[in-house]
Amino acid sequence: MKRSDVDELEKLMGQLKSIHAEVSALAKKSPNDAVNTFKIKFINTSVSNCNKFLGETYKPFDDFDVFDIDDVPSNSDVTFIISQFLEALEKYRADNIRCYMGSWTFKLEDSKEEIRTAMPNKLQK
Repeated sequence: MKRSDVDELEKLMGQLKSIHAEVSALAKKSPNDAVNTFKIKFINTSVSNCNKFLGETYKPFDDFDVFDIDDVPSNSDVTFIISQFLEALEKYRADNIRCYMGSWTFKLEDSKEEIRTAMPNKLQK
């Protein structure tokens, strides 16, 4: 993992967490309502960036790339897909961190810099 990968990972996770929170709130009120095309455009950009970042190894679904603008998904559909991408990003993160002397840091191949992070979610539960 490179330093630039850490920056991209943190950016993607932040975007998806924000999207997930927003759409989850909508899904609680109206799970079957369609997500408007304005939001789908930005959601698709984030999902597409995640697909590129995760590659075939970590991509959550082989047959899903982005939401179809013409077949607008529901709030619950978007919530479901975004949660899968969040899990895939967390798996990627967990596979690329280590604990040394009680501190969790990213395993960097291009730097001796110590970038701290939280312990993997699977250990927190």
